[in-house]
Amino acid sequence: MIVDFRKSTVPPPPPSVMDSPITSVESFRFLGTTITQDLKWEPTISSLIKKAQQRMYFLRQLRKAKLPAQMLVQFYTAIIMSILTSSRLQSIQPTEEELSAIREAQSRAPHSPLAPAELCLLSLGSMSHLSTRLQLWAFALDYDSMEREIAEPLFHLKLAMEQLSDSKTFRWILATVLAIGNFLNGRKVRGFELSYLCELSRVRDTHCRQPLLLHVCTLLLHLYPQSSDLYSDITAVTRAGKCDYSLVQSNLSQLEALCKASGEQLRVLDKADERRGVKARGTSDGTMRPKLQRLLKESDERLRVLRAVHRRVINRFHSFLLFLGYSRSMVRDTRPEDFCKTISDFSLEFRATRQTILHQREKEKEREIKGTGSSTPVGQRRSQTLTQDCEEQYKLEEILKTAETLYRLDVTLPRNRRRKTDGQGVFSQKFKW
Repeated sequence: MIVDFRKSTVPPPPPSVMDSPITSVESFRFLGTTITQDLKWEPTISSLIKKAQQRMYFLRQLRKAKLPAQMLVQFYTAIIMSILTSSRLQSIQPTEEELSAIREAQSRAPHSPLAPAELCLLSLGSMSHLSTRLQLWAFALDYDSMEREIAEPLFHLKLAMEQLSDSKTFRWILATVLAIGNFLNGRKVRGFELSYLCELSRVRDTHCRQPLLLHVCTLLLHLYPQSSDLYSDITAVTRAGKCDYSLVQSNLSQLEALCKASGEQLRVLDKADERRGVKARGTSDGTMRPKLQRLLKESDERLRVLRAVHRRVINRFHSFLLFLGYSRSMVRDTRPEDFCKTISDFSLEFRATRQTILHQREKEKEREIKGTGSSTPVGQRRSQTLTQDCEEQYKLEEILKTAETLYRLDVTLPRNRRRKTDGQGVFSQKFKW
């Protein structure tokens, strides 16, 4: 049966077997997948679909770049069709029973020609070590993409650590949150767990019921006006938070196993040729054999470098966590994607809160410009409210700047209330704040 996805106004002819049309089938195989009547199949070619989708994405990007159609066809033929062809050949490899049945039918009617499908199966069955050759072909085609799937997440993680260590805004945020936490708790700790950053938007003050993240952003805008929104400074952290580094480790182990198996398969083919006494010079197989040997040698060297890069990046990530104050037990249990996801989510919330504050300040400036010269009581009350807010903000900044105030009694803060009454049950004194 021929499956054609091209658009055509003429309906395709019905498939037939032995000159009798097929009305219904229980199942059929397509690219190695058995599809039943209820359109269910096992995901045996998930990796094939993933690789084809990646290459189709590249093809769409090249098409958006308005490349000529001839170059797009060449890209499809060299990159996409090769994967589909290798997988299709692996799925239609004939079994010994099928080959024996075809030979028996050919012996009964030696003068009748075989159908194209039977001829294709016979030609495939006549090839020695077909499965080994196809696996070598697939390894040669997939090595670059598999290496990229391992190297890109490691590069994102390395760049994420560099961006976090170079970001002054991130350091100012940590210092401000630490100072506020020490003041509120009446302690003097040297650090805190970074997962607490995601709780800043949920913790609210008891006076205005505003989130603590709003106060942190306000302080940063006043103390460090040159600070950024943090999210635009750590783009690699966002990309690293979307990667699965346990999958990277398994892909690296799988690539090492495939490289080792490909070397053994190439040695099997060499021994088979020596046994048959075939000289590979002048044949197509002979021209491909040195290329495969060079490819395997180069892939082995690149794999050794990739393994060293993976080890160094993970060790550097553990050292980075120790630098941030994590304990060794926490370092072993912290996954890179979880850490990067926490920082990325906080940076997104920080940027949104910062933009809200800046937008409110712009609105207040516009109102002040529009209301200049007005002497209404409402304007006076608003100016008084703004003055009080500025005074409270100034006091809070002075508290955070001075380390000694953490352990000194502050007369501006409320103290414990104690009820003092006379004999008649009436308050004899007024509270002084």
